[in-house]
Amino acid sequence: MAFLTVNNVKIKGISACVPAETVKTQDYQLLSEEEIQKYIVSTGIEERRRAKEDQCTSDLCCVAAEKLISELGWDKQDIDLLVFASHTGDYKLPSTSCTLQQRLGLPTTCMAFDINHGCSGYVYGLSIIGNLLSAGTIKKGLLLVGNTQSKNVSYYDQSTYLIFGDAGSVTALEYDPHNYDIMNFHFMTDGSEFGSVYIPDGGYRHPITPESFVMEDFGNGIKRNRTHLKMDGTDVFSFANSYLPKSVKSLAEHYAIDTDNIDYFVMHQANQFLCEKVRKKLKIDPAKTPYSFPKFGNTSGASIPLTMVCKLSDELANKKLNLLLTTIGGGFSIASAQIKTAGNIHCSELLID
Repeated sequence: MAFLTVNNVKIKGISACVPAETVKTQDYQLLSEEEIQKYIVSTGIEERRRAKEDQCTSDLCCVAAEKLISELGWDKQDIDLLVFASHTGDYKLPSTSCTLQQRLGLPTTCMAFDINHGCSGYVYGLSIIGNLLSAGTIKKGLLLVGNTQSKNVSYYDQSTYLIFGDAGSVTALEYDPHNYDIMNFHFMTDGSEFGSVYIPDGGYRHPITPESFVMEDFGNGIKRNRTHLKMDGTDVFSFANSYLPKSVKSLAEHYAIDTDNIDYFVMHQANQFLCEKVRKKLKIDPAKTPYSFPKFGNTSGASIPLTMVCKLSDELANKKLNLLLTTIGGGFSIASAQIKTAGNIHCSELLID
């Protein structure tokens, strides 16, 4: 079983940035007013943020990082680690983390690399950057996580267009053997279901061809081409509803976590229907389960840090919290974590770019 514990590392701050453009669910032209209201009641998604045509995930993360570094009073020359977790990078080559090192003015001594993960990228990223910092040879690091998934969905595909919003985030961590946050992790992977959420063309397995842009009608309000995101909602729900509780229960059993004693259960913000099913299955108090999807939709890997910035900023700064995180991403990739904070985690005010 893939369990992992990180000690000697403190989360110093979290910042998030969303695009300026708001897209309201009620303005969608391909559904009747009655159908839209049913959709909002089911998913809870009232609006989302959409990136401009020339705005990338790295742009949102960069804005968030500049703000957080300034507010923490960090000297950029002391930052020796940058991890970028996303599946909407700037280029196929080079890694977006390398361009972010230059844009942020970090030293050339900085270690930088990408993680090609979507919705599970934040929890995966925390475990990786935490382990790299825990030895103490690297003192400060930045975890940048986000996606601009709106660029990959078809307006004519009701299964994806109305769900995904864009956002970027940054989490600042540092080596601290005296006042650290306790981080425990559990991971699972099932690649047999990768076809339930993927983009068929554009990689090296199926390169772009003229046929990639031909729109296909799949019925039930779904039209897309092979460069668009394909998502089988039924399969995703079934998988997530099964594996997320399994992951949380495995984490709780392995680390003797009493879920009644957690302060907050921060899930990947997929949609209301799925989140509520998982919450009820795990018997978590709704007052302990913050949601950001009504205003931002499913923001992929940024959804957990975005939720913490929007809903938990005061308590993260002023209290020691026992947090439970869980997420599922394409692949399928599943990750859960317990974060017992030592308090004093600075959250920037939500940025809009």
